[in-house]
Amino acid sequence: EKEEVMNILVCVKQVPDTTEIRIDPVTNTLIRAGVPSIVNTFDAYALEVAARLKESVGGKVTVLSMGPEQAKNALKECLAVGADEAYLFSDRVFGGSDTLATSYVLSCAIKAVEERTGEKFDLILCGKQAIDGDTGQVGPEIAEYLGYAQITYASNVVMEEGKLKVTRESDEGYDYFTGELPLLITIVKTDFEPRYPTIKSKMAAKKKEIPTLTSADIEIDTTRCGLKGSPTKVKKTYTPVRDKVCVKIEEEDTKTAVLKLADLLTDAKVI
Repeated sequence: EKEEVMNILVCVKQVPDTTEIRIDPVTNTLIRAGVPSIVNTFDAYALEVAARLKESVGGKVTVLSMGPEQAKNALKECLAVGADEAYLFSDRVFGGSDTLATSYVLSCAIKAVEERTGEKFDLILCGKQAIDGDTGQVGPEIAEYLGYAQITYASNVVMEEGKLKVTRESDEGYDYFTGELPLLITIVKTDFEPRYPTIKSKMAAKKKEIPTLTSADIEIDTTRCGLKGSPTKVKKTYTPVRDKVCVKIEEEDTKTAVLKLADLLTDAKVI
């Protein structure tokens, strides 16, 4: 029996496949040439959670991304595995946005989609972090901008008796929450893998129109986007130099080993 129809949004990011990335030893910058772009891993899990919720209670899943035109490829992948609608927000003024500026743009984009469709989102799902930035900040910041309650690091989300039951990873094990809508949840790697597209779903996704909206299409303060709207900036990236010179202390008893270590540290003027 269908309990309730949910309007779910999943925020996704197209990222370089980090397993393929190499660092240029001279410039200390990422070598992106020839590196394939993929849907951010944790966002794919978030989309699978959304698809399962849609199957259990009915509803609609919309995916939204901010990025260059090529991010439509990632959105088409999402349409092939459970999403019903997709929107791309792309504008030069969004370029260089840090997490604060990105979450601001996305929150404005979410409001624009709600206005366009005439429907509010009950549930917003995000991956816990992007595999290229690893900050874990964008989801919670969107919740703050929109005034949504939030639950982070969720490994499972189900609807039972009209209430959202959320399993959350913690340092000690798992926390269990009951959530009231509207709600924003960030998703970790789940016990179940994201589904694969079928040939039929791939064909349908290919034909589906994905609107590209710019800053002109949404109510937004452009001084809060891009580099000028970003209080944090990347000064440099570098690969740590790993010095593999080490001394192995092998003694028959711990006391002798500790005394020998203390002597070595004293000689090296560490202590």
